[in-house]
Formats: sequence, structure tokens, C-alpha cells
Amino acid sequence: MLDGWTRAQLGNLGTFHKGKGITKSDLSDHGVPCLRYAEIYTTFGDVTSRLKSFVPIGSASEATSIKYGDIIFAASGETAEDIGKAIAFVGRFDAVAGGDTVILRDHGQDPSFLAHVLNSHSVVRQKSRLGKGQSIVHIHASDLAGVTVDLPPLPEQRKIAEILRTWDEAIEKLEALRSVKEKLYSALADGLIFGTIGNDGCAWKLRRLGEVTRELTQRNNDGKLGRELVMGVTNSRGIVPMREQTIGSNLTRYKILPPKAFAYNPMRINVGSIAMLRLPSAVLVSPDYVLFECIPGKLDPDYLDHLRQSHFWGHYINAGGSGSVRMRTYYDDLAALKMKLPDFEDQQKISAILNTAQAEIGLLVSEIETLTRQKRGLMQKLLTGEWRVQVEEAA
Repeated sequence: MLDGWTRAQLGNLGTFHKGKGITKSDLSDHGVPCLRYAEIYTTFGDVTSRLKSFVPIGSASEATSIKYGDIIFAASGETAEDIGKAIAFVGRFDAVAGGDTVILRDHGQDPSFLAHVLNSHSVVRQKSRLGKGQSIVHIHASDLAGVTVDLPPLPEQRKIAEILRTWDEAIEKLEALRSVKEKLYSALADGLIFGTIGNDGCAWKLRRLGEVTRELTQRNNDGKLGRELVMGVTNSRGIVPMREQTIGSNLTRYKILPPKAFAYNPMRINVGSIAMLRLPSAVLVSPDYVLFECIPGKLDPDYLDHLRQSHFWGHYINAGGSGSVRMRTYYDDLAALKMKLPDFEDQQKISAILNTAQAEIGLLVSEIETLTRQKRGLMQKLLTGEWRVQVEEAA
């Protein structure tokens, strides 16, 4: 242990509280600021002094209050590696946190420093081992209480947090630009896909999705495709390699997904877990997934990939499906979707425009990822004490 540093378990630093309340239907344009667990993954970095969502006062009374210095953990997620992502709340205003969150309070540390530590590689490994579940991974306060962190004296914590804030601010500015680009893309996509730009949509023909796509059911019967090609679908990163421990021993039942085809979990398509394969060769996906492809000359895959990101698609998915306890959307449910389609050549022209717009967003994402990697490298040096910072002595 480095001179002046201490090692502690989170359960000995402060008290844990469980977030509660707040559904999408509770959100409003004004009211009490709130933090939803999904925003910990999608909206904020390690530290935030602002919140983007609001709930009415009545709904806020059912949620858990948060205050300056609280560390809020996401208690559920799609992968063990993501579970328990932490965010330090340093806003000077009243706010609340919703369900699927765990809050660490009165920890006595610099909140920004502690959040950086809790999202560092060594601590992420600890949290990933504590996550429970496969399709949805959960972590609880009792698990987090046993997480161990190394802590320098408070002045050193504050200096490290100040250094890392430079990277946070740069990343935050790029994230803001990305948000603007994504809003512009959404407006452009809506106008082109639904024919409101130029009013071309009036002449388009109404088609069922089942007329222009077909379900894929081919399985890996001969076992030619190996474990390294087993993929899963997430709502934030598309199609990604599956964790080894979640892959079954028998791959012959796994389905084959060819390039430009779509795959989704019928129980999670309502939260956006559907994606098109952009790799050049086929992969394997869970036998429980639904697979389909566009019929050549009738529906352009890129066009459909843009369409499935629209509010129109989301409304249909959340209004349909089968099952009373947990909604399932099978291919026949999806095939019933009716939409107005331009000619195939016009679909390709629209796809080209929207692909360019998405490519611009992709460049911003790459820049954000580069800065994030730089920050992680810096964190590795500073948070382990390999690089020590100079702290001015008090007069």
C-alpha cells in the first residue's frame, strides 16, 4: 500500500439506499430533476452536476432523493462488464433517482474521485464478478458493500479529480455536439422515410413488412461455425460477441445470421434490442432469437435499419406482441407492420443520405472513444498511485 493511502470496502465508507419509482410515463418537461438508471449508461460520464429528465412533484415523492456527493450505481444492465456503472452527483439542487439504482451516501471521500475509482478497470472487474443473471444482469447493495477501493488522502483525491475533469469536459462537449447531430439525423430521417420532405410519400405504396422480408431459421447443424462467432444483440452497441460463460455447449441449435440480416430477442425488442449484422460474413446467434432478411429488390436493408430507429417503429413494437406477463414479439407480429414504401431505387437514395449523416455521428463517436481511452490510461496511472500528483501544502 502506498504511503498515506488506505484500502476500504464501500460498506465501511457510507450507507446504501435503494432507488425507487419513476417510469417513462412519469416523465414530464418540467418538475423535479431526476436520474433514471438507463441515463447512467447513455447520458452521463463519471460525474454530473446536471440532470436532463424531470418528473412532477407527485411522482418525485415516490422516488428516492439524492443530494450533492451521492454516488449512484446502475443496478441492472445487459452485460456483467457494464453492471454497476457509477456516477457522482455534484448538483446543488434537489433531485431524485428512480428504480434499478443503488445510492452510496455519506462516504466522506471526494465524490468525483470516488466515481472515477468505481469505474476504473480493477473495480469494474470486481463488480462484473458480482453481477447475477444472463439476459439481464443485476447487482445489489449487499454486493457493492464488499467492493474494495484504494484511497489516497483527500487533498490528493481532489487534485486527481481536477486533472481528470479536463478530459471529462472535452468529452462532454463532444457528447453535446453528438446529441445535436443525432437530433438533426432524426429529423432528416423522419422527413425522408415518411415522405414529408418534398411530399413524395403521397405516391408511395402501402406494404406489410412480411411482403418485403422473410424469416431465417437455418441452424448450425453441421457445427462449422465455432464459438468465436457467437454473437448477442444489445440495444446500445448492436451485435457484439457473447460472453463465453453464456454460450451453450451445443452450437448445432444456434441460428446462422448472414450479413445485412436482422436479429432480435423477442422479449427485448421493445427496448431496442434489434440490429442488422454489418460484418462481412455470417455469425451465430441464440436459438431463441428471431432472424429475418430483406428480400432483394423489394426492401433495402439500410433503409429498414434507419426505419427501425424511428418513433413509428417504436410505437408499433410497444403496442404489439404476444404474452400477458412479458411481451414477446415474434416474426409474424413484426411482419404485420404496415408502412408506405418508395420504390427500391428511391430507398437506396434515401439510405445513402442517411448513411452519410450517421457516418458524421460515427466520427464524433470515434473521437469520444479516443478521448475516453486516453482518460482510462490516465486513470490507470493516477488512481493506482503509479503517478503521484503534487499537492500544495496548506498555509
